Amino acid sequence: MGSIIQKLGLSTHQLQLLQTEMMTRQKSGGIAWLLLIFAGGLGAHRFYLGRTGSAIAMLITAGGLGFWTIIDLFLLSGMIRETNDQIETEIVNDLRLVENARANEERLDSNYGG
Repeated sequence: MGSIIQKLGLSTHQLQLLQTEMMTRQKSGGIAWLLLIFAGGLGAHRFYLGRTGSAIAMLITAGGLGFWTIIDLFLLSGMIRETNDQIETEIVNDLRLVENARANEERLDSNYGG
């Protein structure tokens, strides 16, 4: 998965939340490969990975008349990894945002006697 550096400073609870969210949101390599094999010319694997623009282009061109689909046989593993890394980064950013909001709320409460 993503960089260890981006996880520095996360509490144990936040790391557990990250793991739980990744289990529900990450994209399955097996599903992506099955979609490529059985519906690659329609761009199904790209739709699944959230690459809607290129998926529509594949759909319109029937996978670049098959050439694009063949190229994706070599690119798919990297696309899966990249998509899952992006998902992990989004989750880490959300966790840090919540942490900062809580810290700001506590600061305000302590400053105004709340």
